[in-house]
Amino acid sequence: MMRFGVYVALISSVLLTITSCGDSNDFLSKNPNATYFYAFDTVPKIYLYRDVTGGLEEEFHRIYSLKDHEGAHIIVEVYASDGRIREAFNYNIDSLNIQDYMVVDRNKEKEKTLLYKDKLFPMNSKEKTWFAAKFRGVVDSTVMFSEVKRKLKTKKTIQVMDDEIEALVFSDELRLTILNPFTQKEEVLKGKRISYFAEGIGLVEWHSLNNKIHYRLEQVLTQQEWIKMIAR
Repeated sequence: MMRFGVYVALISSVLLTITSCGDSNDFLSKNPNATYFYAFDTVPKIYLYRDVTGGLEEEFHRIYSLKDHEGAHIIVEVYASDGRIREAFNYNIDSLNIQDYMVVDRNKEKEKTLLYKDKLFPMNSKEKTWFAAKFRGVVDSTVMFSEVKRKLKTKKTIQVMDDEIEALVFSDELRLTILNPFTQKEEVLKGKRISYFAEGIGLVEWHSLNNKIHYRLEQVLTQQEWIKMIAR
């Protein structure tokens, strides 16, 4: 499981630097579960997650919205504790399907992945979504194929920072296939995760089944507060 976690950490990133200043907008999604997703807001917010099992590891998600000729979008950028961007998801506001997914490799090179399946946020309790993307591996000549299959498990009230908030609880199946097209060797890594999306906030918590990895939302920062924090 730890080895799988290392590969998942390496699957991360995209710096979409378009940041608009403005107020929250009233774009409505057609996804019935949209109230448990991130709100449409052109002012960036940074979610600070901490690994409550270890207590030291942090992860930042920079969330903001934009509108262009293709419609309204919500961008979620994922950063390591030292401020390095690892991956970014571009969600279409109508369906909350993923329109683009980009990663950054160990050489800090950005890559727009090839999307095979674009659903990561279910519309109802019966739907099992499937996200799948292909991109360059961390070792020369290898290719990675990342998959997440997600299904709603339950709905319940949970503790989010200082509040009790209703949340959707999802069961995630993770699969990462590493292929060397020259040697035809293939390695498959699997894992399971529980993810929590709270009403009016979005992703607030996730953990492995054995809780060896357990991240929880600790603080919501402005961009200025975040820049000062990672510059220390």
